[in-house]
Amino acid sequence: MKDAAAVVAHDTRNWLERAVIGLNLCPFAKAVHVKGQVHYAVSAASEAGQVLEDLQHELRALVALDPAVRDTTLLIVPGCLHDFLEFNDLMGRAERLVRKLRLEGVIQLARFHPAFQFAGSEQDDMANFTNRSPYPVIHLLREASIDRAVAAIAQPQAIYEANIETLRRLGPQGWADLGVGPST
Repeated sequence: MKDAAAVVAHDTRNWLERAVIGLNLCPFAKAVHVKGQVHYAVSAASEAGQVLEDLQHELRALVALDPAVRDTTLLIVPGCLHDFLEFNDLMGRAERLVRKLRLEGVIQLARFHPAFQFAGSEQDDMANFTNRSPYPVIHLLREASIDRAVAAIAQPQAIYEANIETLRRLGPQGWADLGVGPST
């Protein structure tokens, strides 16, 4: 039987492949996934302070490696931050950590959460599913990689609108049918 961290990493990879790449929610994700440049780090944290320690470790590890080896990291937090507002609060602290480490402009953080909700939206609005993941996830992205990817797309701002349209067409049952939730 797989250990818990392996199951969490598998579930997250499944979400990346079926939802993010499969629905083309992020046109940049497929290339780094296929090249094996996505690092899945499963945090054993049970409280926010430990998550920040893990984040600091993952930030340093990412910038220490050549992008050809590791272009991006998904820090997966299955043991805490289940409340979306608590997660959002932690993300503010995470952004301050990036600045403290002088990585602003080098690394950008993106947030994904099982209960993600855009400000002003209803909880069941399918637009929220663009950022829904099986577990809380802090995505560490290299700014240089983002800049290159955005430059290669004629209208990068159109991605968001296309994603919302895709998810609204898919609907709640279609999302459920993808099977991208936690397996535990």
